[in-house]
Amino acid sequence: MVDQTLLDILVCPETKQPLRPADDALLERLNAAIREGTIVNRGGATVTEDVAEALVRLDERYLYPVRDGIPIMLIDEAIQVPERSISLRR
Repeated sequence: MVDQTLLDILVCPETKQPLRPADDALLERLNAAIREGTIVNRGGATVTEDVAEALVRLDERYLYPVRDGIPIMLIDEAIQVPERSISLRR
């Protein structure tokens, strides 16, 4: 989990919008789409590994993955938030 002090100063490097932790429902939608092979980051790379933690922009259009407790705040690593209509396969 990202420390609240760090979260208070982090902003999207592109828009300077504040960020918030992604909730479980969003992470489930995202990871379902990753397993379907439909998620590509802004740099054009297909995302193949589940995301356990992420920070979401205020407008909820993009999120930044957090790996080993470190937010990856690179525009090319940003992932578009999947639409709510993505079904969860169980």
